Amino acid sequence: MARRHGTGTLDHSSIALSPDSPAPGVVQAKAAMRAWIRAQRATRSLQERQAAAVGLAAVVLELPEVQAAKCVCLYVSMPSEPGTTPLRTALANAGIRVLLPVVLGEGQMEWAQDSGELRPVRGLGGAEPVGPRLGRAAIRTADVVLVPALAIDSLGHRLGQGAGYYDRALPLLAPNVPVIAIVHDSEVLDAAVQPIPVEPHDRRVDAVVTPVRHLRIG
Repeated sequence: MARRHGTGTLDHSSIALSPDSPAPGVVQAKAAMRAWIRAQRATRSLQERQAAAVGLAAVVLELPEVQAAKCVCLYVSMPSEPGTTPLRTALANAGIRVLLPVVLGEGQMEWAQDSGELRPVRGLGGAEPVGPRLGRAAIRTADVVLVPALAIDSLGHRLGQGAGYYDRALPLLAPNVPVIAIVHDSEVLDAAVQPIPVEPHDRRVDAVVTPVRHLRIG
């Protein structure tokens, strides 16, 4: 496992209510880990977030599968996530078609082409593209799928926000299309020390990119 930077490790003792409490289930363990990571993300300054967005674009554009792609699924980043705005612009300038998700509710989302223009929406997902809706199956046209995450461990397990949108979308992918997660560098975890809790529906990612590096899984 490559080096880790960061903000320390999750204090698992804070998950249980008391020493006599039973071991927490996977759902509770995921919730505790999400709360820990969200708290760490909230401490990042505007300058750190801006630098992360620029660095992320540079790292992603170095990936051979992205350089060879004609279509990439991406997403509009939330303020605490590594910013994707410079990456969206860079992919478009490279002539790569970018699809962005549109939240439908009930754990489902479809896709629209990124024209560079967004509209704000209420609820989950943040801003969304203004272009024509292409349906849920449009993900099958992607050569690479870049997904958000709160953390990734060294076995490729992904911790998402918990709404299940990508759990439902990724099974629609064409075979052998790489799924690459985006996180801050300190959110790449050593599975031997700090494994991400896993449920049966969780899908491993093929690689992870951060604003300073990329890692292949497997």
